[in-house]
Amino acid sequence: MASEILANMKEEVTCPICLGLLREPMSLDCGHTFCQACITANSKEPMVSKEGESSCPVCRINYQPGSLRPNWHVANIVEILQKVKLSPEEEQKTDLCVHHGEKLLLFCKEDGKFICWLCERSQEHRGHPTCLMEEVAQEYQEKLQAALNGLRAEHKEAEKLEADIKEERTSWKNLIQNESQIVQDCFKKMRGFLDTEERKELQKLKREEEHVLCVLEQSENELVKQRQLLKDLIPDLELRLQESTRKMLQDVNGIIERSKTFTLKKPKTVSKIVRRVFQAPDMSGMLEVLNELPYVRRYWVHVTVDPPEDKSTLAVSENQREIRVCIPWILLFCHNDDYDTFGVLGSPFITSGKHYWEVDISEKRAWALGVCGEKFPHSNMKSFIKQGNNCEQVYSRYQPKYGYWVIGLENQSQYNPFAESSSSNPLKLTLSLTVPPRRVGVFLDYHAGTVSFFNITDHGSLIYKFSSCSFPQKIFPYFNLMKCNGAMILCSPNS
Repeated sequence: MASEILANMKEEVTCPICLGLLREPMSLDCGHTFCQACITANSKEPMVSKEGESSCPVCRINYQPGSLRPNWHVANIVEILQKVKLSPEEEQKTDLCVHHGEKLLLFCKEDGKFICWLCERSQEHRGHPTCLMEEVAQEYQEKLQAALNGLRAEHKEAEKLEADIKEERTSWKNLIQNESQIVQDCFKKMRGFLDTEERKELQKLKREEEHVLCVLEQSENELVKQRQLLKDLIPDLELRLQESTRKMLQDVNGIIERSKTFTLKKPKTVSKIVRRVFQAPDMSGMLEVLNELPYVRRYWVHVTVDPPEDKSTLAVSENQREIRVCIPWILLFCHNDDYDTFGVLGSPFITSGKHYWEVDISEKRAWALGVCGEKFPHSNMKSFIKQGNNCEQVYSRYQPKYGYWVIGLENQSQYNPFAESSSSNPLKLTLSLTVPPRRVGVFLDYHAGTVSFFNITDHGSLIYKFSSCSFPQKIFPYFNLMKCNGAMILCSPNS
């Protein structure tokens, strides 16, 4: 009896569309209740009127989709029915047809329901494809398994696509952040470059102002002296004119001579026509300078210092990237060795390609660095060594014709490269550097025959460039501490 009541109750809360227990039941104004998914799909059918109305699948009364309302009462009944457990006897009765009392042995494929043999012949199921429950189970199990496998594959693909999107989003985020950093660094360098150029121009104007004011001050002082002479001479003449004839004529030739010999000297002035007029720096040239350093830094190589043969003079660090004089400074200038004693080669040697490295010389008051021909060309410099060790002679060695392409610092503030010269005396150039370099970059292009030096302290501005160089088969980085205490350090790219 209980099973019949339960079956009747389930029939009352069965969806007329899917014939299953109502899920999220929604009721129409006509009173019929359907699953939310079923009635929503019905509202999207092609038969919907122009006014947007749909018809109830049971009574065909028109309704507006917006008039659907949840039926919480029916939802509660469905929830209770799903929790009801029948006794074994009653569960056995559930295998019987509620209409005919026969065993439910058949399955109607069209309606998706279990039916008895009498239901198969009824008007409701007549002509529908039916099978025995055992026969159709394997078929539908395979269909369900295939559907499950398909959904799992779709789920796996969805996870992969989601992971790809997350990875792409992270990649884009990193890309934009990197580009943003590049933009910030570029404009920071430009601002720094502009600030440096501004300081240079203001310093030039300051020097010009000091020169002009000095000239004008001298002219003003000279005029004051002349005006004082006139101030003394005029009253004397005025007084003579007021005196008696005897007194006026007494020594008259002397005062007349004094008056005749006085000539007003015109003061020196500074012409504004010939003065230098400020012109804004060429932005393209500035950008070229800013872009050159990032370009050459692409060819950064790991350069180390070769330990010197005489370890009593120079000390090289364990990582071979730092070199310093190990003679006490008070004994340095009593040292009889020539300056090459304080020079060392670097590794690796170069026979082709482009190479770049940077050297920290912030502790040095004198130094020389660049590149040198194979194994120090001592034989070409014996004449210089015999002449003595004064600073001028030392620097005169470092010429391209003797196998050196270097720049150096002497007298704490004088920066010199030595260009090729046909005479015995080198073509010595003095460089004007607004910002003293504390770190120098060296770029060697072997095939182009160039050696360039960059002031890293001044945003990578070019210090000097050797061009059309005829390099030997092997060329080495070269470093010389020039009898000066303080370390010379080879820098790493991230330092």
